[in-house]
Amino acid sequence: MDWILENAFLIPLIPAVSFLVILLGGRSVIGAERVHKVGITAVGIVWVLSMLAAVSWITRVEDSTSYKSDDAEHAQIAVNEGLSAASAGGLDGELHLAAEDDGHGADGGGYATTEPVISEVDGWWSSSGVDFAVGTLVDGQTVLLLIVVTSISLLVHIYSSEYVKGDRRFVHYYAFLSLFTASMLFFVMAQNLVQMIVGWELVGVCSFALIGHWWEERPNTDAALKAFLTNRVGDIGLLVGVIILFGTFETFSIDEINTKIGLASQGSGPHPEHFALLMASIALMAAVCSKSGQFPLHTWLPDAMAGPTPVSALIHAATMVVAGVFMIGRLYPVFFEGFSIGTSSINLMAFIGGFTALIGAGLAFAQWDIKKVLAYSTVSQLGYMVMALGVGAWTAAMFHLFTHAFFKACLFLGAGSVSHAAHHTFDMREMGGLRKHMPHTYKTFVISTLALAGVFPFAGFWSKDEILLGAYEGQEGAGSFLFLGQYPLMLIFGCVVALMTAAYMTRVIWYTFWGEYRGHGHPHESPKVMTVPLWILAVMAVVAGAFNLPTPVLEWAGLEGLAHLVQTYAEPTHYLNAIGLSHPPPSFWLALVGLGLALAGIAITFMYFWRNAGPHGLTERNRYAKAGYTFLEQKYYLDHLYTDIVVGSIKRPIARAANWFNDNVIDKVVNTAGEGARDSGRWIYRWIDQGTIDNTVNALGTGADSGGQGLRVMQTGKVQNYGSLLFGTAAVVAIVFVIVL
Repeated sequence: MDWILENAFLIPLIPAVSFLVILLGGRSVIGAERVHKVGITAVGIVWVLSMLAAVSWITRVEDSTSYKSDDAEHAQIAVNEGLSAASAGGLDGELHLAAEDDGHGADGGGYATTEPVISEVDGWWSSSGVDFAVGTLVDGQTVLLLIVVTSISLLVHIYSSEYVKGDRRFVHYYAFLSLFTASMLFFVMAQNLVQMIVGWELVGVCSFALIGHWWEERPNTDAALKAFLTNRVGDIGLLVGVIILFGTFETFSIDEINTKIGLASQGSGPHPEHFALLMASIALMAAVCSKSGQFPLHTWLPDAMAGPTPVSALIHAATMVVAGVFMIGRLYPVFFEGFSIGTSSINLMAFIGGFTALIGAGLAFAQWDIKKVLAYSTVSQLGYMVMALGVGAWTAAMFHLFTHAFFKACLFLGAGSVSHAAHHTFDMREMGGLRKHMPHTYKTFVISTLALAGVFPFAGFWSKDEILLGAYEGQEGAGSFLFLGQYPLMLIFGCVVALMTAAYMTRVIWYTFWGEYRGHGHPHESPKVMTVPLWILAVMAVVAGAFNLPTPVLEWAGLEGLAHLVQTYAEPTHYLNAIGLSHPPPSFWLALVGLGLALAGIAITFMYFWRNAGPHGLTERNRYAKAGYTFLEQKYYLDHLYTDIVVGSIKRPIARAANWFNDNVIDKVVNTAGEGARDSGRWIYRWIDQGTIDNTVNALGTGADSGGQGLRVMQTGKVQNYGSLLFGTAAVVAIVFVIVL
C-alpha cells in the first residue's frame, strides 16, 4: 500500500494531463460537448487514488502506533535503568520521545509519531553549486487535503456539466478546472518551498482565468484583475519569507526546516535566531492574508463571485483560499516559534484571524447578492481557522477546514441551483418562497446552514467547538485571564462570530426561501445532475464531524477507538510533538455556550424578520442603525481607501505627470517637427520648385520658342535664300578651320 504514497506525483499529474488533452484536442478531437467527460474521468481517478493514499496512510500510522507502544515500554525500562530513553529506542537525533506522552493523553487514541513519506529526485535545478531536488511530501495533513480537494472538485465537475452547459467557452472552462485541481494537488504535496511557490502561483493564475471566464463584461475582468493584483501584493511576503527561511536553514526542504526547529526545541540542535523566525512568520502572514482573504487583503475575495458559481464553490471551499491556511499548518513550527504561540495571550496570527472572522461576519449582513453573503462568510470562517492556528489549536483548524469545505461547497452550489431556477439572478430581493418550488435545494441549503452556524449535531458544531476550546485552554502550562482562558480576546471574537454567523445565514434563508416569490419567470427544481451533488455534500455536512469526535461522546457506545480520527491520523506529530504542542480536554460547558449562541442567533434573526417584513426595518427607524448599515454597505470604506486613496495617490500624480509630459514634451516635439516639415516644404516649394526648377524649365521653353520663331522667319520657300545660307555657313566653317589649324 505504500506504493501510492511513494508515487503520489501521479495524483496531480493526471488532471494536468487532462488539462492538456481538453485544451489541445477539446474541439477538434473530443468534441466541445464531450470535454466534461474527460475532466470528470480524470478527477474521478484521482479521487480513487486519494482514497487509496488515505487507507495506506492510516495503515502506516496504525503500524507506527503499535511499534511505538512496544518501543515506549523498552524505553521506560531503559529510563528505570538510568539510560537514555531515546538511545534505548534507537532514536538518536530523532523527534520521538517514546517514554513521554505525545500530548494526546488518554483522549488521543494512541501514540504515533509517523514520519512523512518523502520521494524526491535530485538535480531539479542548480544554483551557485547547490543542487535542489523535486519531489513529494505525503503525511496526514497532505492526505486530508487530498480527500477534500478531489471530493469537492469531482462534485463541481459533475455539477458544472449542467450549469455551464452550452457556454461559449465550455472547453476553456473544463480545461482550467482540471488545471486548477492539478495545481492545488501539486501545492499540498510539495516537498520543498520552491515547489510550494510554483503551486501557489499556479492556483492564482487559474483563479484569474476562471474568475474572468466571461471577460466580455467589464465587472468580470475587473474582478479577475483585482484578485490577481491583490494576491501579487501578498506574494511579495511569500518570497521574502522563503528567502529568510533559506538563509536561516540553508535548505528549501520543508521536512528539514520543521525537523531542525523541533530538534532545537528539544535542545538537540542549534536554535535558529528567533528574530529570523519572527520576520519569516510576518512575511509569510502577508501571503496568507492575500491568498486566504485575511484582513486587510480580503477585499478581492467577494468580487471573485464574478466567475461561474461552481468556480466560486471550488475556490472558496477546497482550493485557492485554503492554501494560506494549509501553508501555516505545513510550516507550523516556524509560526509556533516565530510568534511564540502558547506563551502569551495574543499574537499577530491569532489577532488577524479573529479580527477577520469578526469583520467578515459583519459584512455578510449588508449583502443582497447571495453569493457575496457566502463569500464574506468564507472570509469569516477562514479567519476562524487562522485564529485557531494562532492559539495553538492545529487540529481544530484543519478539522474546521475539512468540515467547512463540504458545507460551504453545498451552500455555493445551492446558490447556483437557486439562480439556475430563478431567472439567473443572485439578488435575494428577487427570490422568496423558493422552498415550495425547490424542495431538494431548500433542504440541502438548510442542512449546510445549520452546519455553518455550528448547531448540534452537524459537522460545524464539532469543529467550531474545538476552536473555541483552543482559545480558552491555550497551551498546557500557560496562564489564563480570569474565566476567559489564555486567549480572552480570541474567545470573545469566536463567540461573537458564532452568534453572527447563525444570524446572517438565517437572513439568507428568510429572503431566499420564505415568503412569496418576488422574481421573474416560474422557478423550478434543478435537474438531478445538480441536486445529487447537493445531497452528497449535505450528508457530509452532517457526518463530517464524526471524523474527530471527542472520546467522551463515544465512550457510552464503546467506540472510543474511533475518537479523534483527524488528530490521530492527520496531525504531523513528527513535528508538533517536538515543539510541545498540547491538546486540551473537551469542555462540555463551552460546547453548550457555542450551541446556545448559534441557536440564539437563529431565533433572534427569525423573530426580527417575522415581525419586520421590510428589507431595512430598523435602519429606517434609527439613524445610528442606518449609519452602521451604511458603514457595512461601504465595506468599511476599505475599497475607497485602496482604490481612491492608496492607488489614487500614486496613480493620479503619475497620470498628471504623464499627461504633462505628453502635452509639453511629446506633443511639442511632434508639433515642432510638423511645423518644421511644413516650413521646409513651403521654402522648397517657393525657392527650389517654383524659383529654380520651374523658372529654368520655363526659360528653356521660352528660348526654344524664340529660336523656333526666329528660324521660322527664314522659312521662305525660296531656293536662292537657302543656297545663300548654305554657302554663308560653309564659308564661316572654312574660316574657323583655317584659323584653328
